[in-house]
Amino acid sequence: MDIGFIGLGNMGYPMSRRLIEAGHRLIVFDPRHEAMEQLVKLGAEAAKSPADVADRAETVLASLPSLDVGRKVAGGEDGIIRGNRVRRYVDLSTTGARMAIETHDVLKERGIVQIDSPVSGGVGGAEKGTLAVMVSGPRAEIEAVRPALEVIGRVFVVGERPGLAQSMKLANNFLSATAMAASSEAIAMGVKAGLDPRVMLDVINAGSGRNTATQDKFPKSILTGTFDYGFGMGLMMKDVRLFLAEAEALGIPTEVAQAVGRLWEVAHAAHGAESDFTRIAQTVEQRAGVSLRAPGTGGA
Repeated sequence: MDIGFIGLGNMGYPMSRRLIEAGHRLIVFDPRHEAMEQLVKLGAEAAKSPADVADRAETVLASLPSLDVGRKVAGGEDGIIRGNRVRRYVDLSTTGARMAIETHDVLKERGIVQIDSPVSGGVGGAEKGTLAVMVSGPRAEIEAVRPALEVIGRVFVVGERPGLAQSMKLANNFLSATAMAASSEAIAMGVKAGLDPRVMLDVINAGSGRNTATQDKFPKSILTGTFDYGFGMGLMMKDVRLFLAEAEALGIPTEVAQAVGRLWEVAHAAHGAESDFTRIAQTVEQRAGVSLRAPGTGGA
């Protein structure tokens, strides 16, 4: 299959690499030339713009960092809407339902089908091809791109209406954000009481409190002090804000989400958008006056 791929960052690069390795012909674009060059060495073809990608492939996938970038890539002056060959646009980014509907309506005017397909599973999942791939759009068009999507993960078709997959992704990421925030506070409490954080994790992960933060993020990036899990603070902040906005628009009470959002705002302000999102634990430990590092590891 000829596939266009736009956005070769932490997630986009390993996803596009897997598509090349699976035998698909890839036309890639990223404003960072070095990212394209690495994939060209693997067999991809470099494009000059999103529009150029859309001139050369019927199916265009995108993994983008922000809503503004998404708008430009889809409908901007050099966006895929200017391409002459593109038939379907598969957005792997997290944009929220309202943005997905907006993009759907813009592309529909040119006869381009929008398929929402946000993913979950982090950089590790992108590298291994084990992502959860949430998809909404016309069934026939989803089936047309399923072979490509199954290269990057397990496909979950959640409906046909524009934005449904985005709502699913926001619910997922809110739970992930909550696990990080709550686990940081719980472990800080135990450490201040005199517990070893490694022992706490062993107990939690063998019991009912286990979650993605205690199983994955804490052992890899927090106890070690490396804070290098591979997902940006700004991206998680974006997802939490999108969840809160969507919940408000739907009239859903958000007592827990509001509290979680406030802690992420504090962490975002303290560490910056480019920092790793696991640094929320640093915000908690600084407030609590404890270190969540495993004894003997040191760390930043």
